[in-house]
Amino acid sequence: MSSRTANRIVVLLGGRSAEREVSLSSGRECVAALRSEGFEVIEIDAGPTLVDDLRAAKPDVVFNALHGRWGEDGCVQGILEWLQIPYTHSGVLASALAMDKERSKVAFADAGLPIVDSILVPREDAMADHPMRPPYVVKPNNEGSSVGVYLVHENANSPAKLDASMPDIVMVEKYVPGRELTVAVMGDRPLTVTDIYATGWYDYDAKYKEGGSTHVVPADLPKEIFDACMDYALRAHNVLGCRGISRTDFRWDEEYGLAGLVLLETNTQPGMTPTSLAPEQAAHNGISFGQLCRWLVEDASCSR
Repeated sequence: MSSRTANRIVVLLGGRSAEREVSLSSGRECVAALRSEGFEVIEIDAGPTLVDDLRAAKPDVVFNALHGRWGEDGCVQGILEWLQIPYTHSGVLASALAMDKERSKVAFADAGLPIVDSILVPREDAMADHPMRPPYVVKPNNEGSSVGVYLVHENANSPAKLDASMPDIVMVEKYVPGRELTVAVMGDRPLTVTDIYATGWYDYDAKYKEGGSTHVVPADLPKEIFDACMDYALRAHNVLGCRGISRTDFRWDEEYGLAGLVLLETNTQPGMTPTSLAPEQAAHNGISFGQLCRWLVEDASCSR
């Protein structure tokens, strides 16, 4: 879509997922950036009156800055397609598939991408006994940003004590030691590899709080590993049918070389905050935050 025809932009932010606060932060950063790029911008906190709010706003494009369920799982994308409003990021199918960790893993495995062994179990079973030999991770099958992630250590005597907010069915995934790596894909271009250093577990706070983690951009890696991350991220983006920008996360156990590199998941709505990974990678490639937001608007369409 040409920027000349996309003058009024609605930024969807907030919503009602567990990632509401991050979405508010992302959305406000995007609002400021888009205004600095010369767009007329309207903020809409996605709630029960969303359809009426969108009709009243009459946007040329919706910039989707929502995170978590209802915002990046295909639900709001379906509403926007039904209303025939061009929107950013991935479409209904890619969004739903990426949010469902188990189904996206099946797609990755079918494409020959390396994944981590995991199973789906009832929440009560995960608390009654070890579902697999520790160490392992317990997490929701359909949330992102390390929301509700529990690490059960190798010598743990008992299984995880899960919060009441965890869903009835949870994913139990083998813990892979090593370095945390990530690659953002913009359109058909992987940007670079970031090496993430956090004190302890790379959880929600490490991702979004100031000083929670350190990002090395680009990562200092053997060429074989760097190139594999770039290749796998682009392939994951295409396998799921992603559009706009995505970010794929990896773990790399250096002891095993290329065999120690595994794909964890792909995020179709990467964070757009001051500490977020995708904008850092764009900046490394000479793309400012405002230019990244403008590109997403210009990439928007009704059918994704």
